[in-house]
Amino acid sequence: MINKVEFSERLQEIIDFNNLSASSFADRIGVQRSSISHILSLRNKPSLDFILKVIKEYPDVELYWLLNGKGSYPSIPETPSKESISSTMESSLNTEAKNEIERIVIFYKDGTFKNFKN
Repeated sequence: MINKVEFSERLQEIIDFNNLSASSFADRIGVQRSSISHILSLRNKPSLDFILKVIKEYPDVELYWLLNGKGSYPSIPETPSKESISSTMESSLNTEAKNEIERIVIFYKDGTFKNFKN
């Protein structure tokens, strides 16, 4: 069973994260503006159709997170392993030259980075 209060908080988190108003969010997912208002004010629970529209319009929203709060939003893609990065880079470089990769640096949007040395 969906907890209306927690669902409403997660829905508000999606709206805030995307810098939208409730009415513009409703327009984007294709529901009446009153539907958003009723869910956020805890008057109504979301329908399955409503949930599917959110998931379709926002693929970074994990269904399990939206329904139960388990997981994260926005969904965090898996960090590739050193081996998979190395093999991908090496295979592309092997066609151009026979050089060894010394290091690979991945920069994330939050300002952090990972440094992989061979």
